[in-house]
Amino acid sequence: MEIIFDHNLLGFIVLGIFGLTWLIQMVYFWGLFSRLAFFNTKKYDKGLPKYEPVSVIVCAKDAYEYLIDLVPKILSQDYPDFELVIVNDCSTDETADYLKLLVDNHPEVNVVSLTQSLNFFHGKKFPLSMGIKSAKHDLLLLTDADCLPDSDQWIKNMVGAYRNGTEVVLGYGPYFTRKGLLNKLIRFDTLYTAIQYLSMALAKLPYMGVGRNLSYHRDLFYKNKGFTSHYTIPSGDDDIFISQVANSRNTRISINPNCRVESEPKHSFGSWIRQKRRHYSTANMYKRSTNFILGTLLTSRLFYYASAITLLCLQPWFHCTAGCPIYYVAIGVLMLLHGISMDWIYIKSAKRLGEKKLGLALSPLYDLFFVIFTTLLGLRNTISKPKGW
Repeated sequence: MEIIFDHNLLGFIVLGIFGLTWLIQMVYFWGLFSRLAFFNTKKYDKGLPKYEPVSVIVCAKDAYEYLIDLVPKILSQDYPDFELVIVNDCSTDETADYLKLLVDNHPEVNVVSLTQSLNFFHGKKFPLSMGIKSAKHDLLLLTDADCLPDSDQWIKNMVGAYRNGTEVVLGYGPYFTRKGLLNKLIRFDTLYTAIQYLSMALAKLPYMGVGRNLSYHRDLFYKNKGFTSHYTIPSGDDDIFISQVANSRNTRISINPNCRVESEPKHSFGSWIRQKRRHYSTANMYKRSTNFILGTLLTSRLFYYASAITLLCLQPWFHCTAGCPIYYVAIGVLMLLHGISMDWIYIKSAKRLGEKKLGLALSPLYDLFFVIFTTLLGLRNTISKPKGW
């Protein structure tokens, strides 16, 4: 018996998938991501800031070459009352000698020295926990040793975002601009991630922060029992922790260009992929509602591109529309609106966050790359879990 394949039915199915995913994408662009793109700083910052004493915490492991740049930047911050807590995590380079000189000359520097690693904690969770425990102030501001604040107003802008009831402030941690395609991919990925978590926070659905630029109260850390619920996972001291403690009432953002904290990006595709695998390994620890929102976003992006390419490349097979110019015009117009919306949202968001020279007119190409990249990395993590920090 001969099986007849109905190309008309296939055409309608693919067209329906395209229309549905296009609509979902537009809801994300204009219903969610526009919150950051068109963020009203003056309206958001109403009320008097609370400039409380703050402990800035940095974990350092063989980070001497970074500390000699970072420490002067922090000590020169324009802020009335702060201490710098540096956790020396079993360093074997010149870090210990440098920190000894700092303590001798700067009373505001508090050094915590670890001489033995605990193998049941992974990554920087144990050192960070020790830094938090040793901090003098309840209000904490975190960054990494390989980071640099963009200005001396960093602490003031992050702490100034606190209002009555605020327990968490999320900042932006971009990467330095370097030459090459890898740098553009890393910086676009960082921008896209920031658009997601900052827009979600503005929508009262906070789910993550970045440890390069993050602030919260110490009592919040203790109420959550620190990182004990996910101590076996190398990553998660920022995103998993924030997903557990942040809510619609206690979380605010600070995206003033003066409170950016930049970091050195990876210099090879291999090291970047390993870093991304570690980051993706934390996703199953998010709340179900967060995973639904992020999963729907990724799935809609994947099926949008797949259906659009199918419709454009295989249109002659669909007899119901073959030879009809309106078909191409309609699909083309919808794809154009999608591309313009994406470019507009990304460009406006990049401006809010102080990102430059990313070539965001090519956002659809970047987006298509990361849809494929994220899907493949997710499948890879399903097969084998990433190791190390």
